[in-house]
Amino acid sequence: MGREYDTIDEHLAGWIARQPLFFVGSAPLAEDGHVNISPKGPIGSLRVLGPTTVAYLDIYGSGAETIAHIRENGRIVVMLCAFSGPPRIVRLHGRGELLRPGDDGFEALLAEAAFEDPAIAEARRAIVRVDVSRIADSCGYGVPLMAYEGERPHSTLSAQKRLRTQGRDGYAKFVAERNASSVDGLPAIDAS
Repeated sequence: MGREYDTIDEHLAGWIARQPLFFVGSAPLAEDGHVNISPKGPIGSLRVLGPTTVAYLDIYGSGAETIAHIRENGRIVVMLCAFSGPPRIVRLHGRGELLRPGDDGFEALLAEAAFEDPAIAEARRAIVRVDVSRIADSCGYGVPLMAYEGERPHSTLSAQKRLRTQGRDGYAKFVAERNASSVDGLPAIDAS
């Protein structure tokens, strides 16, 4: 039986920190728009900042659906599953705010979050802060038991190569061009 919580307490925050990855879900307002679910990680890129606030370091990827949806309507859910130990799924529903390098508050939030993995900093494009309005868990009986083997190096290596060959400005331009809009044409990353 699922349960709702008023806050992310110390026990729940500890459980969150022990999961190997998390997922984010978002959707545009248009009823014919595409719903998006994205795996995120490593878990050190997600931080519980307070009883109803989490933030994650958003890195460059093949799309920018979550960013576009947050810009349009702010709705987001962060979901975590226990792949080992007792079965459990936790969902953190809320409103997301996007902070990009250079935005007011970005550096302060980056320092506050103290994300664990500095290697992913090369590929960062934003921090997503979520004001959580609903915290709920469910049984997770359908989630398989899986063994964690480690992180994939591809994202970091790709970012480092682009930085070496194109410099920081060239890399930022590449990200802005590749992530300018969602699959539904909503604005995502500004080229400015």
